[in-house]
Amino acid sequence: MFAAPHAAPGFFGDKVSDMAECTDRVIGKILAGWRYDISGLAPEMRGDYEAHLAECEHCRSRQRLHRGIDIGLMVLASASMVVFLLAYGVIRHFQPNHAFWLEIGALGGFLLSMLLWLLVAVATPAPMVVKDAALTGARMGLDKLPEEIRQRIPEDLRVKISGQ
Repeated sequence: MFAAPHAAPGFFGDKVSDMAECTDRVIGKILAGWRYDISGLAPEMRGDYEAHLAECEHCRSRQRLHRGIDIGLMVLASASMVVFLLAYGVIRHFQPNHAFWLEIGALGGFLLSMLLWLLVAVATPAPMVVKDAALTGARMGLDKLPEEIRQRIPEDLRVKISGQ
């Protein structure tokens, strides 16, 4: 008469049920509590967590999701700063009625957006993710350069890019 209860679909629909479970629930729960951010750990403590992230697809995908959210917040705050500065410039140019209060509102929005950008940058590892992506791209570009051009690049810069 009544159907057997089944698990409700997750937030992301059926993808959650298709995703593999965490291979080590203890480490997975610790990582989840840290929002999958191990950048602040000492190198000697980081080994187990890096190994877990390398082997566990579930935690690795959650880490990518959290970094995507962090970077998305920074991009959104940056776009908001640009829009508020643009609004301020338009108000200054056209001088509408109550221009002073509109300018105050535009500058307040800019300052609030800047504060949010700084909070995200300080509270999350997003800047480090962007830096690592830039270094990876620079390494790939350096590898593709002809040897005679690569030799013209200062040694200290080559060492920074190669990470050696």
